[in-house]
Amino acid sequence: MKTLLRYSFVLFLFLEGFSLNAQYGKQKKADALFNKYSFIKSSQTYKELIDNNYNVAYAERKLADCYFMLRDPENAAIYYKKAVQQPNIPIDYYYNYAVVLRGLGEYEEADTWLKKFKKEGGKNKMVRELKKEKPVLFNVQTKYTLQDVNFNTEYSDFGAYRFGDILYYISAKNGARNPKKVYSWNEQPFLDMYTINLNDSLNTGTPVVGDINTKFHEGPISISSDGKTMYFSRNNYYQNHNERDQKGVNHLQIYKASLVNGKWTNITDMPFNNANYSVSHPALSNDGKLLYFSSDMPGGHGKADIYKVTIQENGTFGPLQNLGPIVNTEGEELFPFINSEGTLFFSSDGHEGIGLLDIYGTIKNEENEITDIVNLGKPINSKKDDFSFFMFSDGLSGYMASNRNNKIGNDDIYAFETVLPLMLKGVVSDSINGKPIPNAKISLKNNLGSEIAYLLTDENGYYEINIDRGKDYSISASQEKYTDKTKIFTSKNIGKKITEIVVNLQLVPVTDIKVLAGLNTIYFDFDKYNIRPDAAKELDKIVNLMTAEYPEMVMKIESHTDSRGSLSYNDRLSIDRANATYDYLISKGLTKERVIAHKGYGERRLTNGCSDGVACEEPEHQKNRRTDFIVLKMK
Repeated sequence: MKTLLRYSFVLFLFLEGFSLNAQYGKQKKADALFNKYSFIKSSQTYKELIDNNYNVAYAERKLADCYFMLRDPENAAIYYKKAVQQPNIPIDYYYNYAVVLRGLGEYEEADTWLKKFKKEGGKNKMVRELKKEKPVLFNVQTKYTLQDVNFNTEYSDFGAYRFGDILYYISAKNGARNPKKVYSWNEQPFLDMYTINLNDSLNTGTPVVGDINTKFHEGPISISSDGKTMYFSRNNYYQNHNERDQKGVNHLQIYKASLVNGKWTNITDMPFNNANYSVSHPALSNDGKLLYFSSDMPGGHGKADIYKVTIQENGTFGPLQNLGPIVNTEGEELFPFINSEGTLFFSSDGHEGIGLLDIYGTIKNEENEITDIVNLGKPINSKKDDFSFFMFSDGLSGYMASNRNNKIGNDDIYAFETVLPLMLKGVVSDSINGKPIPNAKISLKNNLGSEIAYLLTDENGYYEINIDRGKDYSISASQEKYTDKTKIFTSKNIGKKITEIVVNLQLVPVTDIKVLAGLNTIYFDFDKYNIRPDAAKELDKIVNLMTAEYPEMVMKIESHTDSRGSLSYNDRLSIDRANATYDYLISKGLTKERVIAHKGYGERRLTNGCSDGVACEEPEHQKNRRTDFIVLKMK
């Protein structure tokens, strides 16, 4: 039977651990979906985490953000209301809550949270913007870092696209076919396609192998998920013939190539190409069934619009579909890109933005329809042109291009990484029995020793709080039944994809049974040694402490009297009190090995000045008629 019980307990622990790992994996999945702008799917997964009671506070915050991005103020308000009650919440949540409240017409409540946002250090500019009659309410909150790539040149470089270990990009460096021929618009060589093997640290870009590059412009590109098909832009040059419109303009067109024996060849023309306008910037959906592109064909909304076309199973194409006025404007919409979750990103100079061409993401509803767009914000966007956005399948990093640091025409490629929120979390537990300690006080301090956050552990001894990256910290835990514990840690030099730092704290219990058991002092009546009912309740706490909490604790008993009566009588009375206490504990199941001594000290250890000849009231004498419990060993 014992073996069966032990097996059942181990199985329970295994299943419990498996369940926790599954929930942790589900949270990672939800976060990845969120970072890919797949807010419908991520919101569903965050709800599952809440239903399973896993990291609920975090899931509520993220669910609020999902509804915020989905432009659903009713549901966003439900979860922001919960989120803003959490301790040490990032102040952006106060602002976002105010945004959705204003969207619901609850202006007074919105102003309350705006004041909270401002009080906690929020920018006055944001407060003023929100109070405008027609404010820009929704902005992306994701933070990114940008870094120059080492293969940029003095010429135009853009269109970075990674497939496996090969990075494709477009550059005007030297001109693969005609190094002396330059494009009259910017006096740079024509654009060609280059590749870099990312496993080769010395590779700085070689012309793509095959029949892609010509004497005209090539790029950007999109490659099918199996890696066998490429769609790419090129000036209207096909089968050694270039075609121009009536004004002599050679427009961009889209072509398809196949990978054969490591070479891109078998170039074919697209049926929707037209010599009278440009069809360019191809972008394949992940399943290969849709091709997006930009075109200035007649009938659009502006100078250049984004379209999509279905690729049939037999390789033919369906009718062209303009993406409509949510995406397209009177200006130019260019460089579409579809990430692994089917979210469209593009560049535009027609939407309200930061500079010239800005990069935008799209928001979809449950019917997979684009309902809105969102500017990716700084530093992705700048006052100059920002374009050719590419995101890796993890949703956290990728490439984009910009001419922000150069004159017009000199574009550079930048690698971006998402700066994910960093959470500090951990469990405070008892160092002896490993049990969690609820209501432990957590103090987070900076490297100067100044307290920057204060919170309590929950019923499972768990705590969590968002912290900044790149800083040194110390964290302390305290609880009245334990000695304080402090740990030093840092958030410096950790990967940008790291989202959690775990700091667990084990507290050593104090060796004071009164404190550990929450014990009230055990008193005796005058000239008596029987265990009173109130004393029995306290002794039961000791039994529970030594059986349930610390099964290896060993202690001794010391009993005392007041000063009234002779010294010898009081010695005998205190021994009787010690014996009575001992007998009660043994009767409740404690073994003799757990209570190894029980002694009486008479009136020799008074707690106050009520000795012989000193006039004291009864309550003062009562304080001396007591039993003390001394811990000898915890483990």
